[in-house]
Amino acid sequence: MSSTSSSRNRGPLAPQREVGRQRVADLIEAAAAVIQERGFEAATMAEIAARAEAKIGSLYRFFPNKDAIADALMAHQAEILRTEYDALHARAADATPEALADMLIDLLVKLHPQTQGLAAMLDSRTDWTAVRQRFRAQTLAGIKTALTTCAPGLGDAEADDVAAVMLNNMKTMVGMISKDAPTSPGAPEELRLMTRLYLAAKLAPGRLGGGAAQA
Repeated sequence: MSSTSSSRNRGPLAPQREVGRQRVADLIEAAAAVIQERGFEAATMAEIAARAEAKIGSLYRFFPNKDAIADALMAHQAEILRTEYDALHARAADATPEALADMLIDLLVKLHPQTQGLAAMLDSRTDWTAVRQRFRAQTLAGIKTALTTCAPGLGDAEADDVAAVMLNNMKTMVGMISKDAPTSPGAPEELRLMTRLYLAAKLAPGRLGGGAAQA
């Protein structure tokens, strides 16, 4: 194996100095912006380096390939999501299905400035790395926990299905608000209304089956 191939197959380089850590942060931020605009498959290492105003060699020094920088991006965003999910789950127990629908549909929009590229990474059609698989699983699990906290009677399999539908609605809302997807001025509110009606239909029966609802 050539030295070049070997270096491209290694893991990301963890910088020890502050200047290196700042450079990595800049590269990850640039990657997020490029992936958000172009999608993961279309984004290139050259575009990411250019957006960060860095030499391509500097990018490869820290990240040997696009998967490595994508995995670093998702690891960073996973921490942001985890904090938001904790707050969401605390509110879900006392929320109506309609209120929970609003919380969920607004979640990725609220986080968009900090989590650019998130929706594009979740939509990636390339082979999934272990980090990407965990990231998608974490995203769905956070939604599912909110659903079952709001509606304890919701079945496990149905909760999985509803979580998947909600994630797609949440990604669509981000695309509409950020103008990354074809839309019209009133479409976001129509999507919000649709989501409220959907969760009301799915979660209200579950809430009636819970002990608190029967009391």
